[in-house]
Amino acid sequence: MTSMFRAVLGSGFDRLHPRLQRRFSVGLASGEACTGRGVMERVWHGPAFVKPFLALGTTRNILVPEAGRNVPFVIENVPYADTHGRETVSFVRTFDLPGRPRRFDAQMVLSPKGDRILDYLGTHQHLASELHFHAEPDGSLLIRSGEHRFREGPVDVRVPELIGATAEVRESYDDAAGRFRIRVRVVNRYFGPLFGYQGSFTASYTDIRGGGVRPGLRPVREESRA
Repeated sequence: MTSMFRAVLGSGFDRLHPRLQRRFSVGLASGEACTGRGVMERVWHGPAFVKPFLALGTTRNILVPEAGRNVPFVIENVPYADTHGRETVSFVRTFDLPGRPRRFDAQMVLSPKGDRILDYLGTHQHLASELHFHAEPDGSLLIRSGEHRFREGPVDVRVPELIGATAEVRESYDDAAGRFRIRVRVVNRYFGPLFGYQGSFTASYTDIRGGGVRPGLRPVREESRA
């Protein structure tokens, strides 16, 4: 048994920087969780007209409507088996913005074909995105989103490009600084950049085989459709 990230990257996993290999080995097989703590040099959003949509997303811990500089940041990657028996790894990000913290929740599972990751967003997993992982020549990791779907009750529809967005995540390890570096951009094809952040963090690892998942980390509702 191997991590879902090694499964989708195949031989490319071995091209990642060794620190990235460790970080993306978290899973039920390793029995480890990874917690990243650092500072986002910049958290930003697009033009003013996108802010109401970002604010709506905060009701389900999706996206962040505020902007800021030098924002303390935590990301919790914890593996567990969801209520449908699938291995899941949390990607719960907390931004300590002025006034109140903001969370951006996602839970990742391996697709049934094993060729991509499914990213369930928010507290109720109404949105699901396909993620495609690529190991870059310099040892960094590039993640791009593909199709997005909205699911609620019997509804299961593809999110139109007009209101959807493409996410791009680049993560690397800076040997000189001893820190992970991350840059995230979420862009709409028609309206341009919507949201993003960039910064750096350090990582620590915890054995979770006896402790499980802390309260509040798992979503309220778990979507069964892949």
